[in-house]
Amino acid sequence: MERGNATMRVKEFVLLGLSQRREIQLFLFVLFLVFDSLILPVNILIIVTIWSNPRLGSPMFFFLGNLAFLDLCYCSVTPPKMLADLYSRRKAISYWGCMSQIFFLHWLGAAEFLLLIGMAFDRYVAICHPLRYGNVVSKGVCLGLVATVWLLGLVHSLIQFIPIIHLPFCGPNKLDNFFCDINQIIKLACTDTYTLEFVMFFNSGLATLMCFILLLISYGALLAKVKSSAKKGKSKTASTCVTHIIIVFIMFAPAIYMYCRPFQAFPLDKVVAIFHTVVFPLMNPMIYTLRNNEIKLAIWKMIIRNKVWVEK
Repeated sequence: MERGNATMRVKEFVLLGLSQRREIQLFLFVLFLVFDSLILPVNILIIVTIWSNPRLGSPMFFFLGNLAFLDLCYCSVTPPKMLADLYSRRKAISYWGCMSQIFFLHWLGAAEFLLLIGMAFDRYVAICHPLRYGNVVSKGVCLGLVATVWLLGLVHSLIQFIPIIHLPFCGPNKLDNFFCDINQIIKLACTDTYTLEFVMFFNSGLATLMCFILLLISYGALLAKVKSSAKKGKSKTASTCVTHIIIVFIMFAPAIYMYCRPFQAFPLDKVVAIFHTVVFPLMNPMIYTLRNNEIKLAIWKMIIRNKVWVEK
């Protein structure tokens, strides 16, 4: 520990990880390494396909490409450190490394949630005001929405990050998890954190729950609108809305479980955290791809085109 401003600040935090048994740690290391090795290239392929194919230049695919990019950024925050800790015997993270994880997790996570709201807005205009769609959801509007998403995500993260870095941490320094997050790190502070926990409950927990309810209501209304419509292609539109709802559930459900409750340890915390930070973000773009024939066709065409070019 180091002394500063009459307080003792820990220099590092010890991560207890997913298991204390060495054989289980090595098994999980291989499992997640194989998962990342298979899924990461597929996600990169999806992003390259969307951003390089003019036929996928609609706002819906623009937002999907940005969502996939956010997912990749999000999965670069905790999984690399988790894999390194699963392989090594000493599992520790520096103070500023821990603070950086909290900062980027909440910045990128909030940006993803807000981007889903932007995607819901895009679907609303496309379904309810199709004749005005090109003017309302223009390229400039799409770029502005994405920039706003990143900015508001940053504001959300700073609201939590700035108070946390001013907390005194004088020991203990053990975190019963594989990464740093506010609901555990705040309990290690050597001061009363009741007010701060209340603020973060509103900033993370209730805000997440409200966004989730808003998205469910909006997509439910859109599905009702589609089913009552007599237009052609409504099955495809309904399928797109269902895909969005699936993504909303798998992204928001773990976050609601983690933040919309008192900051206490529960038995399922590590399991939910694994799905929230490692598995689901990488699966999101694939779910969109498997349910969208346009992207699948574009991917196959790009693979075949590159294969022919290589053979020449």
